[in-house]
Amino acid sequence: MQKILLFANTDWYLFNFRIGLARRLAQLGHKITLVSPNGDYADRLRAEFDWRPLDLSGGSKNPARNLLAVRQVRRLYREIQPDLVHHFTIKCVLFGGIAARQLGIPAVHAVTGLGHIFTDDNLSNRCARKIIKPLYRYVLAHRKSQVIFQNEENREFFIKNRLVDSERTHLIRGSGADCERFTPSNVSRRLGPCRVLFASRLLREKGIYELINAVQDLKQRGVEVELQIAGDIYPGNPSSLSITELESLKQSVTYLGHVDDMRQVFVDADIVVLPSYAEGTPRVLLEAGACGKPLIATDIAGCRGVIEPDRNGFLVPVRNVPQLAQAIEVLARDSDMRTQFGKASRRIIVEKFGEVEVINRTLNVYRAVGAEIGVPS
Repeated sequence: MQKILLFANTDWYLFNFRIGLARRLAQLGHKITLVSPNGDYADRLRAEFDWRPLDLSGGSKNPARNLLAVRQVRRLYREIQPDLVHHFTIKCVLFGGIAARQLGIPAVHAVTGLGHIFTDDNLSNRCARKIIKPLYRYVLAHRKSQVIFQNEENREFFIKNRLVDSERTHLIRGSGADCERFTPSNVSRRLGPCRVLFASRLLREKGIYELINAVQDLKQRGVEVELQIAGDIYPGNPSSLSITELESLKQSVTYLGHVDDMRQVFVDADIVVLPSYAEGTPRVLLEAGACGKPLIATDIAGCRGVIEPDRNGFLVPVRNVPQLAQAIEVLARDSDMRTQFGKASRRIIVEKFGEVEVINRTLNVYRAVGAEIGVPS
């Protein structure tokens, strides 16, 4: 039996994206500890596993708070004494990675995306990179560590910038979709115009305003579409919409708020759109595709492969409202194409992005750092 610790920046992330991995590890006989800030999903995690609260929301640009955060993580790791730690998202990778290296704990780091510090080129972020890059180099040079990337572009960025040695890297496209839970529905959609669904955190970098402008343009030209938005603001992220912006948003779209179970929302959606500036491999596209939905996203590394142009959807340039509107219009006007693309989406996700395959590949990475996980796949 191994003590394995999974550490993420929200309990929501652990429950929605990594609960399958935790359950598989538990089935193999390992003791699992989940670590995250306290939130609405903490009780659900605690019901199945040893869950510990740890909040790193102090911000990665404050040296004093960063030092305190590392001490908190190190204290927790000394108490639990895990045989392996798996970190998700930037702060957990950096702070958890520092503690793991100092304590000699084998670590797997999941780089789920570059984050706004690398994607937004403002003065504050340029200054932050001068701190973040050396931290990455220190953490990822740990001889007992391996790094998982969700797309080749992110991996090449880290290698090119000498943040990690290539031999420590692995490519696993996202956390996978539960293709038994997310399936095409036999229930008929509600009557109404063609529904375009955006489901993600309400961050500017997700392309939400480009999508709103594209839909407004279509309506002005007489194309009947309804934009539905499922998601909530993210106060800990500087690119999050404000409460005032959210209230304004509600005036022009069908706002669904945070949705706990997306399956019924996918039933009513005709097209799922994610015009993001940067992604690892977006879970919403995997789950929507598993439900048999046509997809539209930006032509970025994280979305390529999930969407195969003219087979199950369209890829459009980042921040390009006219081409985004055109892609939506093509699908909105052609129900047969939506049906054809939706069937192809299901096949692509099942064949390439199923959760079982993702978990098996993740366990192989655990073995690469010496963890005794069980029978290799």
